[in-house]
Amino acid sequence: MSRFFPVAEPLIGERELYNVSDAVRSGWVSSLGDYIVAFEEGFARVCQRPHGVAVSNGTVALHLALHALGVGRGDEVLLPDLTFVATAHAVLMAGATPVLVDVEAEHGNLDPRAVERAITSRTRAILVVHLYGHPADMDAIAPLAQPGIHVIEDAAEAHGARIGERMVGSFGIASTFSFYGNKIITTGEGGMVLTSDDALNQRLRLLRDHGMSRERRYYHTELAFNYRMTNVQAAIGVAQLERLSEFVEKKRSIARWYAERLADRPELRFVPDRAGSTSVHWMTSPLVREDIDRDALLARLKARGVDTRPFFVPMSELPHLGGCRKVGAEDDSCGVARALSRRGFNLPSSCTLEEKDIDTICAIVREALT
Repeated sequence: MSRFFPVAEPLIGERELYNVSDAVRSGWVSSLGDYIVAFEEGFARVCQRPHGVAVSNGTVALHLALHALGVGRGDEVLLPDLTFVATAHAVLMAGATPVLVDVEAEHGNLDPRAVERAITSRTRAILVVHLYGHPADMDAIAPLAQPGIHVIEDAAEAHGARIGERMVGSFGIASTFSFYGNKIITTGEGGMVLTSDDALNQRLRLLRDHGMSRERRYYHTELAFNYRMTNVQAAIGVAQLERLSEFVEKKRSIARWYAERLADRPELRFVPDRAGSTSVHWMTSPLVREDIDRDALLARLKARGVDTRPFFVPMSELPHLGGCRKVGAEDDSCGVARALSRRGFNLPSSCTLEEKDIDTICAIVREALT
């Protein structure tokens, strides 16, 4: 085995190194500094929002948004059954009850029909995940938010994606992002909450920083959190943000290269862009045919030097979430999420990959399929 292809790795260059050195030399290495302001303002501007609140990771971004909106005990929050567990954990951290909603078969995002069935008098929020960089159907989901129901985007995997001319992250009362090391842009760890609501922006900032008054130092008005990002992390983020368009273009090229080279393999189905939307293909994520043993295929690929990941395990199959209410488009189940979870996987999708690398990986995939 001459080379191992990881499923994801960051692309860090000289600009990031310069910014980190600059932040360290400045002495502002904790939660204050020019890079934090620059990263918040720059990322919010790219996502067509006036306010960005940088935090320590994507999970706390979700929790902070829910808590700031007053979502808590006795409330229900709708979220897709097929997502990373942080989405559900943030709801539990806020004291609310997750309601697991089935997804549509094409892209694995919330099925608007199931969302409509799931809404009750206790529903306070709809958490919309843009799975693997594919925009959810916000045009159908957003109008379902009745008075008193907040729409929050979990855009951790969708930096730079679009729905028409609008950026993912510009819908709803708030949107959250992750900058973990495998995301399209990274700060190592880190996250951000975006909003267009001035009052919510101020509340997010208060709760992020121990609830300390802006007028009187060390005067704390309520139980709050230490969810701050460091200036060193933000320094990396500023440099990464300058390359967002480059990264998105590369991610889309990688997805296209895979789909073109494996188009003649009926065992695999690649996910296209939704009509009217532009996916960023955070991960190139094919589905195997139902008669294919997905896990055996992934084991053969790993033995040949190709790293992969299976799709997320549905929330309804996790022991501490299995008792949550489940809602599908036509019945009280999440059959589509379970089916996609068994069939989907992520191929190596790093921006460090070149076209010749995809040639090599596809040759290995062909061999493993036979």
